[in-house]
Amino acid sequence: MNAIELGLDTFGDVTVDDDGNLLPQPLVIRNAVDEAVLADQLGVDFIGVGEHHRPDLAVSAPEVVLAAIAARTKRIHLGSAVTVLSTDDPVRVYERFATLDALSKGRAEIILGRGSFTESFPLFGYSLDDYEVLFEEKLQLFAELLKEGPVEWSGTTRPPLTGQRAYPNTESGSMRAWVGVGGSPESVVRAARYGFPLTLAIIGGPPRRFLPYVELYHRALSEFGHDERPVAVHSPGYIADSDEQAREELWPHYSAMHMRIGRERGWPPMTRAQFDASAGPAGAMFVGAPETVAAKIADTVKALGLARFDMKYSHGTLPHSKLMRSIELYGTKVMPLVRETLATVTESRPR
Repeated sequence: MNAIELGLDTFGDVTVDDDGNLLPQPLVIRNAVDEAVLADQLGVDFIGVGEHHRPDLAVSAPEVVLAAIAARTKRIHLGSAVTVLSTDDPVRVYERFATLDALSKGRAEIILGRGSFTESFPLFGYSLDDYEVLFEEKLQLFAELLKEGPVEWSGTTRPPLTGQRAYPNTESGSMRAWVGVGGSPESVVRAARYGFPLTLAIIGGPPRRFLPYVELYHRALSEFGHDERPVAVHSPGYIADSDEQAREELWPHYSAMHMRIGRERGWPPMTRAQFDASAGPAGAMFVGAPETVAAKIADTVKALGLARFDMKYSHGTLPHSKLMRSIELYGTKVMPLVRETLATVTESRPR
């Protein structure tokens, strides 16, 4: 457990400046690159950039943003969070990330998913009636592409492949690819069927309630004849110098974001009591002082047997300056505390 990977995720949320003025999307994208550069300097293991096609989330092409990050960083691993495979061509997705892997000298990863928004379906001419079959078939094809050899594949969602190969090859002969899951048993089993590592998006409820999904995943891996694979968690979080400061700074931006998305999906507005409960010890949000957040991450890692924890640090219009401070505290204080706690747990076990 003391080898836990600790990462950060962003969706490129369109933020305001320190005076409350909404920033243009191009500047938000450049700020996201600066945030990743800081994370690299602080020793963060992974930066994930999500794909969306909305006015409030600036990044629609994560691999392009990640390529810019690759040019300015040395060690941090670079991935999507997530790539919406359902509405893309798996061959082109593979080739783009294999190119990123070349540019970054082997640091590219990809998290494949269906996403929590559906704007890409009408944008790229796909029907939501095909929601299940699109992801199933394209994930199956992507698993074949990862073998970096001639591909024999046929399905209903795109033309077949009859011995073609995708290029470039990676220098290592493989690229790390995960499947992001929101919490359905069927999705967990699907990831295990194709032998993908699992990323659980925990954005509501106690993290410990996801243990049955982790157990299901490991059982399914065994039943499908695969060796053990790592499990990661993606959860929202924000760090400031004190618990009170973190909650007060995050609340207006988070509640406005929740209300905006809620209008689209029929959610009621979030109350402050609900927010505080989610940011509390049993909630899904990792919000507070470094000591509070580190203790909660370490507890989640131990409870679920994680190989990686990624904190989604961007939240609606929360300003870039505050995101940079949160990243600074994550790298300089939270990460050392998490590793120290997990190392202590490991050393205290009977031998």
